[in-house]
Amino acid sequence: MFNPLQRLVNFSSSKRGAKLVFLLWIAAVIVLSVFAPSSKDYSVSSKEGSVKNDTPSAIANQVIKEQFPSKEGLTGLLVFHRDDKLTDNDREKITEVSQWLSSEEKPKYVESALPFHQFPKPVQDQMFSKDGTTLLLNFTLKEGSDSHDANATIKVMNDKLKQLKLGTLQAEITGPAGISSDTISIFQNADFVLMLATIVLIFVLLLVIYRSPLLAVIPLVIAAIVYQVVDRVLGLGGKNDWFVLDSSAISIMLVLLFAVLTDYSLFIFSRYREELKNFSSKYSAMGEAIHHVSEPILFSGGTVLLSVLTLFTTVFMPYNHFAPVFSVAVVFILIAGLTLIPSIFALMGRKAFWPFIPKADEKPKEKAGFWTKVSKQVMKHPAVIAGILLITLLAGALNTTSIQYSFNIMKSFPEDLSSRQGFELLEKHYPAGQLAPVTVILTSDEQIALDEKFLTNVKSLEDHLKNIDGVDSISQGLTEEMIKAPEKLPRGFIGEDKKTFKMQLVLKDNPYDTGALKTVQKLRDQEGNILSKSGFSSNSYHLQYAGQTAEQLDIRAMNQRDMVILFSLVTVLITIMLALQTRSILMPLLMMATILLSYVATLGFGWIIFHNIMGYDSISYRLPVYTFVFMVALGVDYNIMLVSRIKEEAQKFSWKEAVGSGVALTGGVISSAGIILAATFAVLITQPLQELFLFGMIMALGVLMDTFLVRGMLLPSILILVKKKGKSQSAAHTFNG
Repeated sequence: MFNPLQRLVNFSSSKRGAKLVFLLWIAAVIVLSVFAPSSKDYSVSSKEGSVKNDTPSAIANQVIKEQFPSKEGLTGLLVFHRDDKLTDNDREKITEVSQWLSSEEKPKYVESALPFHQFPKPVQDQMFSKDGTTLLLNFTLKEGSDSHDANATIKVMNDKLKQLKLGTLQAEITGPAGISSDTISIFQNADFVLMLATIVLIFVLLLVIYRSPLLAVIPLVIAAIVYQVVDRVLGLGGKNDWFVLDSSAISIMLVLLFAVLTDYSLFIFSRYREELKNFSSKYSAMGEAIHHVSEPILFSGGTVLLSVLTLFTTVFMPYNHFAPVFSVAVVFILIAGLTLIPSIFALMGRKAFWPFIPKADEKPKEKAGFWTKVSKQVMKHPAVIAGILLITLLAGALNTTSIQYSFNIMKSFPEDLSSRQGFELLEKHYPAGQLAPVTVILTSDEQIALDEKFLTNVKSLEDHLKNIDGVDSISQGLTEEMIKAPEKLPRGFIGEDKKTFKMQLVLKDNPYDTGALKTVQKLRDQEGNILSKSGFSSNSYHLQYAGQTAEQLDIRAMNQRDMVILFSLVTVLITIMLALQTRSILMPLLMMATILLSYVATLGFGWIIFHNIMGYDSISYRLPVYTFVFMVALGVDYNIMLVSRIKEEAQKFSWKEAVGSGVALTGGVISSAGIILAATFAVLITQPLQELFLFGMIMALGVLMDTFLVRGMLLPSILILVKKKGKSQSAAHTFNG
């Protein structure tokens, strides 16, 4: 035990210290509530980009911004649809909307809109989908408009559409502006629902498990105090631009905070109840209890903190922006576990356990509970149990090879959301590639001589691009008239520095599909060959690609890079922490191996549920990363609690008996904590995003598997098989690898 840690926990559990610690936490809540904002006031939806902004698509976007400047920001797509063909009356309504978007009365943040009302009827007809059922109107917001501006604009537009009384004419708003607006809207009430569901669920489970009203309330009060502090500290960070507050991260943080603090409360008051039977003083009992539990909590919180800190090494924005939110939360969770929880239980004393109040010198009742029976079977048949569980988990792990991942963010939105409905209407009634054409930028080291020779080469370039498998056509391409009369070339083709030339190509596949990503990768790989065949020198000319598909391709590359770094760092750091805690080499390797196997098996079994039972064709590419960080970090908690108790019991018994005793003594509290943790993560199914819904389900499955199968049976069986020691072995010898 570290001396500073010992002094801290001794102070927190003392008569004077417990009161002072509690008052300091309450004072922090009051001060921060008065002077600091809530994290929700500054939460945003992280963009799917690199924190370094150095990906090929980001560089291409920057070239477009500099060489083809405009006052336009986010693009919105207003989609009109009727199951039968659009009528003349529909055309009149659409014309009214177009006139309004071009008038002085248009929404505050709208910069421009497609002037449908100014086009003659034949031109308007060409804008309709081939089946005549759907029409798309583009509009753009002003440069610098954010998600909240988009949300305000979409609300005004929806009110206008209601005033026009469109009847059965369907109108949906999608595109980047619509998606940003809907993201803000769906999270407005989601956190309140999440918090309420989490509190109610934890209360009910604690009440059912421990049948004590105070034991059900106290952990929730502790979590509420800590959450208030964390929320306001994060709010200060967001207000002062210390870090970005991701809205999804804040939602998951709420669940993590309540779940982990409840777990720590269970670990502490379970040991406290034991010690109250040995001490008449409630403070002495807590001092002894926290002496045994504080080191496991320190290492447990430390491993979780290390895991979330590794997110700072990622370059993908959504992953990187999770880091500050969870790092701040885990620091305060750990501090609360060593100060606030023992102080409150010390102050409450025996009353906390009413009506089952433990008495001093009370002899423990001999009860052969579930985990006592499990421990006997583990000691009796370790090889059989380990063999069966390893085969089962390996079968689940092998199923991960069949998982299909989606890079389409729209698939994570609720089906009834306007931005998703609008996108799917466009997908159904317009050519797939037209949803988001790829912008091609030809750059030269020197100023371009805009003559017939150059434009002839550009035309050849267009032809070669069209011949690439996966490319459908060139949008806004050159005509023979433009080539022969370069002075008639419209603005928008040539950049301001006269070194860039822009064109657009349409892909055959949906911009988010794997086929489209492969096509853009092919275009990048064949850059030199395409240029040389078109008459351009690859030494002085270069091709860059911008747009949704190019961005998704870069996201896939960033995701793969971050997964390798994250998984490696987390595994190594946690193994080192376990080695420090167990003072062993073999022990942490075994623990880490079972944790990793549990994680991979959970993904495999989860895919069986999502694909074969629930009918999902694919899951979000982010799920493996989020699941790994939290499942591995939290799985270590139960490892540490179990092995710490085995270590303690090994001072008195043989190794096999110590393992059995450790399982029997910690099984109840670990399984209770696991059930609560799993149920708390399952609360995420109340969230509107499919990504959070599936994350909650897979975390619940993983925690339950880890709690009952891996931690309760597999690891103890393996520990017995690899370390058969005699009764005389001390704990120090037993744990030396």
